[in-house]
Parts: sequence; C-alpha cells; structure tokens
Amino acid sequence: MLIVPGHPLLDKDRLVGGCVRLPIATELARLQAELGALPERFWGTRGGRVGVHRPAQAVFLRGHAPAEGNLPIEDREALDLLPAFRALIHERIPAPPLRALLALLPGGAVIAPHADQAPYFGQTIRLHVPIVTHARMWMYCAGRSYRMAEGEVWALNNSTLHAVWNADPERGRIHLICDFLPTPALIELLLRGERDLGVDNRAVHDHLFAAQPAGA
Repeated sequence: MLIVPGHPLLDKDRLVGGCVRLPIATELARLQAELGALPERFWGTRGGRVGVHRPAQAVFLRGHAPAEGNLPIEDREALDLLPAFRALIHERIPAPPLRALLALLPGGAVIAPHADQAPYFGQTIRLHVPIVTHARMWMYCAGRSYRMAEGEVWALNNSTLHAVWNADPERGRIHLICDFLPTPALIELLLRGERDLGVDNRAVHDHLFAAQPAGA
C-alpha cells in the first residue's frame, strides 16, 4: 500500500518539523525483555526493505515492506510473541497503526540521506521508539542531529531529508518504527511534544553526506 485512500497529505514540516519527542511513557524493561526473547529465526534479513535501508535488518510486526507489493497491513507472527509491543502499538498510541517493524542497525552502519516519497508516507505520522541504543547513535533530520534515548517516543518527519549514523562500530541499535494515521489525539501529542532538541553537528552531517549519495 503506497497510498491510504481517503486521507489527505499532511503538512509534516508544520506538524513535526524535524523530530519531536512525545510525552508518552513506555515500559522499557518489558519491551527489552520481550525483544531479547524473540527467536533468532525472525532476524537475519532486511524484511523486504531495499535501497538506502539495506544496511539494516528488519522484523515486520505489522504489514510488509512497500517493495513487496500491495499486501495487507495487519499484525504479523512476531507481534504475537511481543505483548508489550502490541499494547504500545495498539493501545498506548492514540491512533490507528499501519506498518510497524523492528529495525536493527549494526555498529558503524549508515542509512544514507533520503526522503520517503510515496503518498503513504505523507499521509501518516512515523514514530520511532529506541529499544536498544547508545550515546553515539545519531538521527539526522531537516538539517539537525538528534540523540534518542531508550524508551522515548519520537515523531520523525520522514517526508524531508533524513538519515541515520551508528557511530559506534561495536554496538547495534534497535528501534521500533511504526506509522500511524493522524487523529486529533495524536496531533495533540505532537503539539505538546518537545521540539528544538536537535543540534547542528558538522561531524554527523559530513559523515552522512560523504558516505553515500542522497537516495530518493
């Protein structure tokens, strides 16, 4: 599904800007425990993601990668083993969930600068929840660099130029990434969220833009 029928494109530059930290609490210890118990058979592939996302492994909890075609967006097998993740996706976030995945970015890896172009991405709000991360992990968006701590919930403007750098060569990073249809309650959380938390980090910018050419 590369378009959500009946839903307009959002002005995500106004709603989100770059990245916004939302006032949503998570049960980090439960999330990490469930993640640690997820069978290894779910890992080891990109989950159908292509292009700039090739450096990351992915486990889809809802739906499929867009490159796999117009497949249903519904809960997948892995989510049955992750009740705390299910509660976060279906209950804690006050909006209908669409695609959701766990993304593992290995140490030293880069997701090159790109903007998500399909109408679907302009119709949905993308949230990131770091489950396993560290202080040398950088999210770049709209010209600023952000550190996202474990258990926080962040909105990302994926319709503008964004990228990721795992600057620790030894440690991986795992985020829950989920797209939601906007609702008044979710928009209210965005408006209450913490903005202007990004920094102008020239080292991050230079590394990301030297690593690969910008994707589409």
